[in-house]
This record gives sequence, structure tokens and C-alpha cells, in this order.
Amino acid sequence: MIIDSHSHYDDERFSPDREQVLLDLKNHNVEKIINVGYDLQSSENAVMLANKYDFVYAAVGFHPSDASGFTEEAKNRLMELTKNEKVVAWGEIGLDYHYDNIDKEVQKEVFIQQMKIAKELNLPVSIHTRDAMADTLEIVKNFQTTGVFHCYSGSLEIAKELVKIGYYISFSGTVTYKNAKNVKEVAKWIPADKYLIETDCPYLAPEPVRGKRNDSRNLNYIAQHIAELRNVSVDQVIRESCENTKRLFGIV
Repeated sequence: MIIDSHSHYDDERFSPDREQVLLDLKNHNVEKIINVGYDLQSSENAVMLANKYDFVYAAVGFHPSDASGFTEEAKNRLMELTKNEKVVAWGEIGLDYHYDNIDKEVQKEVFIQQMKIAKELNLPVSIHTRDAMADTLEIVKNFQTTGVFHCYSGSLEIAKELVKIGYYISFSGTVTYKNAKNVKEVAKWIPADKYLIETDCPYLAPEPVRGKRNDSRNLNYIAQHIAELRNVSVDQVIRESCENTKRLFGIV
């Protein structure tokens, strides 16, 4: 059985058939999923889904692209949500400099605030970083916490540094893309106890379904590709990634 360590089933693209998709996951060997918030509403939705389905867990937090909405009220509500035992992480948080819609200094301040909260609550973090790895790494190093760099796209050199300070690396459908040389290199190298797999659905569908709406039933494509890169069996990749996900997020 396989675990999707990062998904967004509250996304409107699942509105027509959300329950149908979720209930079909076990027919495709998907044991558990973690639904990840990116603002207050999506975090609320993630917890609602986790309460409704026994195989769904939640993460709550503010994505850097939504950092301007991280008010004191929002922060307090998210902290209240973490009292739910199905909330297993704080995220997704981080930095995203790809667009200029949110000031970099605002992003940094909100990221630091959320790292402090996660440390205070003893929760692992789910980190998003895009075109901002140097600043992300600088902030992360200031906190003695653990977590995962989701949908990793950085270099092997940075991956080694992250693993050294206790972080996990998560691979999404991008690892199957022909031009994702850095990600493939990291997937070959990563220690067996330091990687997760994810869909980030409905985004980033893997080959051969790239361009379509993604969901956790496509995890096997990702596992298969990682197995080929590592020259191991698919069963081994599934087993290792599941064990790592459960260990990181404290899932029994």
C-alpha cells in the first residue's frame, strides 16, 4: 500500500467527483493521503476531509503566495485546528519568488512566524520553495525542526545539505519528466530512509498522463520511475516511502 504525502483534494477541480475519487483510491493500493492547506479556508477544508475519511490526514498553513492573508486571527484559528489529532503537519509554507505578487520580505516574515509555530507545537513542516532556495535554506537552518521539502526541484548539493540537517525530500510527478535532470539525480542518490512520494494533485500529473488532472491513483507511475532510477523494485520504493512518511508525520 502506498501513501500520498502531499495532495489538495479540496481543490475545486475535484468538486464534480471528489468522493468518487477518494473512495476509489484503495482499489489502486493507496493506503493514506495527506491533504495540505495553503491558506485558512483550504486548511479548514483539509481538516474537514480528514474528519470525514479515516485514511485522510491534514496539514494546515499558509503558502508563500498567500502570505499576505496570514493575520493574527488566521494564525490563531490554524493553531486551534492543530488540536485535531488528524492534523500531522504545518504547511505548506516557504518562499516563492517566481511571481512578484507578494513582497519577498512579507514572505520571509510569514515563513519565519510559521516555522516558530511549528517548532512550538512540535509539528513537522511541509516546505514549498520556488526560485528561492538560498533564502529558504537560510531560514530553515535557524530552526531545530524537521519536515519535508515537497515537490523537490533543487540541486543534489542542496539535497545533501537538507538531509544532513534532518529533512526529507519528496518526489512528485516531475521526477518522470524528461528535462528534470536535477530531480532524477537526487532520486538516484537519496538515502532509503529520507524520501517520500507525492502527487501534489490536482497538479503535476506524471508521465504518461501529464497534462491531465492528477490524483493519487497516479502514484504508481512515480514509484515505478524512482525504482528504475534507483535500480530497485517498485515494492521496495513503496515500502520505503511509506515507512518514511509514517515516521515523519507520526502516522500509525
